[in-house]
Amino acid sequence: MKILRLGHASYVLKSKAGNNYLIDPFLHANPGCPEQYLSPDFLQSISAVFLTHGHFDHTEGLQDLVKNNPDVQIIAQYDLGLILLQNGFENVQLINIGGKVRFSDVHATMVKANHSSSYNEIIGAPMYAGTAVGYMFNFIDDMTIYHSGDTAMMSDMELFQKFHQPDVAILSASGQFVMEPEEAAFVVKNLLEVKYVIPNHQFPNHQTTPRKEVLDGMLENFPVIETMMNKDHKLKELLEDYDQTEVVLLNYGEEREFSFSIS
Repeated sequence: MKILRLGHASYVLKSKAGNNYLIDPFLHANPGCPEQYLSPDFLQSISAVFLTHGHFDHTEGLQDLVKNNPDVQIIAQYDLGLILLQNGFENVQLINIGGKVRFSDVHATMVKANHSSSYNEIIGAPMYAGTAVGYMFNFIDDMTIYHSGDTAMMSDMELFQKFHQPDVAILSASGQFVMEPEEAAFVVKNLLEVKYVIPNHQFPNHQTTPRKEVLDGMLENFPVIETMMNKDHKLKELLEDYDQTEVVLLNYGEEREFSFSIS
């Protein structure tokens, strides 16, 4: 299977069957998302979108996605999903922690994350949007992918590993609002047994962004993102001598094919 990074915490999981599953559609306002992935053709290729929580840097592109792809399935935690339904979104599948949705090529289980969740927080008064979550994507006859969502370190991750046995973890590691790289490294060494880990929740800098003007706007309005730039390299340094798990650094817009060896 293939994993495409659209920047920050947004990824597309591409199954062997040719389906595209988008996690957290942070698109036009995302300084890591290349222009080509904002096109109607690309948005129309998405089979389903999975939301980890309601914050704008995880849901900003949902309206544009649905505009271009009205039949796309939206998977959301119960409280966030109700807000979306009340705001006119359709095709929302409501599940909660421990629940599962089944597609022809993947079974996705909603798992706990330790983080907050609100909706429309940069437009007006924030609305409580339930609890933040992560997902386990068990692809049929293929690998299992753990997307942690925005989260702190928690002992539940050891249970996730024992039961779901993920091969790849897309793991928050930027600090400030999620785990610091040092905590993520501890999780990899002590709670998970994954073959590959992809550091998550980082912002690009002016050398790595594909859209400089968007980054400038984000820095002007949300200067805190500077603390989360290029922290993925820090996790790689911390796990340099840990042979059990390979740290895979995905550039913005980069796609990699994963199997039991990486190619």
